Amino acid sequence: MELTVNGSPVTLDAAAGVTGLLAQLGLPDCGVAVAVDGVVRPQGRWDLPIADGAVVDVLTAVQGG
Repeated sequence: MELTVNGSPVTLDAAAGVTGLLAQLGLPDCGVAVAVDGVVRPQGRWDLPIADGAVVDVLTAVQGG
């Protein structure tokens, strides 16, 4: 499965939802927002599969001023 994550190509062994994608990339599953093909995916729908070829943006909260 081929995805683009934050502008970089990523290959996954199998179809995954957001939770699985974050785990495979070693990213936290809290304090982040995820958009799939330009649409923010609510955390309650993170287990839905991401389509092959999707563009995924993972945004993390940053603290500071």
